[in-house]
Amino acid sequence: MKPDDVPTRRIVQLAQGSTEWLAYRQSRRNASESAAVLGASPWTTPYQLWLAKTGRSQTKVTHAMQRGTELEPLARQAYEAQTGLVMEPLVMEDGPYSASLDGMTLAGDLVLEIKCPLRGTRSDLWLDVRAGSVPEHYLIQVQHQLMVTGARKAHLWVFDGARGVLAQIDRNEALMQRIRQGWDAFQPHLDRDTPPPLTEQDTLLRTDPAWNVAARTFTTLKAQAEAIATQLEQARQRLVSMAEHPREQGAGVTVTRFWKQGSVDYRKIPELQGLDVEPYRKKATQEIRVTNTP
Repeated sequence: MKPDDVPTRRIVQLAQGSTEWLAYRQSRRNASESAAVLGASPWTTPYQLWLAKTGRSQTKVTHAMQRGTELEPLARQAYEAQTGLVMEPLVMEDGPYSASLDGMTLAGDLVLEIKCPLRGTRSDLWLDVRAGSVPEHYLIQVQHQLMVTGARKAHLWVFDGARGVLAQIDRNEALMQRIRQGWDAFQPHLDRDTPPPLTEQDTLLRTDPAWNVAARTFTTLKAQAEAIATQLEQARQRLVSMAEHPREQGAGVTVTRFWKQGSVDYRKIPELQGLDVEPYRKKATQEIRVTNTP
């Protein structure tokens, strides 16, 4: 056997969710990341993935993610009861590519991907799968799994906590090629520690000294301004509580009481119901907001 013919596909003895597994994923091309690499993820842009894989940001465990983790064993049991198949969760790799599988048959010809959407049977995913459609970002994830494992097909099992709906996904070599090309284009950004192009959904992370100084100055002055604003409002309230006449004045301060006409709630005007107001909209203007982040 020539060196180039040496098999690279193997099972990785790591428990999914463990600290060792998380560290391992940092250096691999993972199935759950391929949609982001290809710009097809609804949640993660290529830049956000780059931040995570270079250690600049930490992936937050959302309620939806936690729910999926907790329901996965029950979902697998329900799948096995319905199909009669026995599925083993495991981690596999093929060269730089990795796939953490919710299940694979002992023969290795079928892999299982489980999804437990928060809205269950009312979720878009459940309705899509029932209609015979699978969203692109999940197709990419599953094709990555088929590419790594060499399996012939996959089952996407959407589980609501009590029952599930199943979609079969066959191998798509053209999509696998897109995945490999996408990762080959993304990898230099990791190797050279340079970010990929940003999208409008991205927030550019700034760590340069000039930004840090300006940001610290803003934070300090904003805190001082908020403290002064609180004191100012307290002083205003004292004056208002003391004023009894519609207009009172002294020591350079005037307190005036007056009525202001209410604004019109145009949504309640019957004649305007169903009217297209877009032709009457003023030109868009850019606003700039500067806030403190946790």
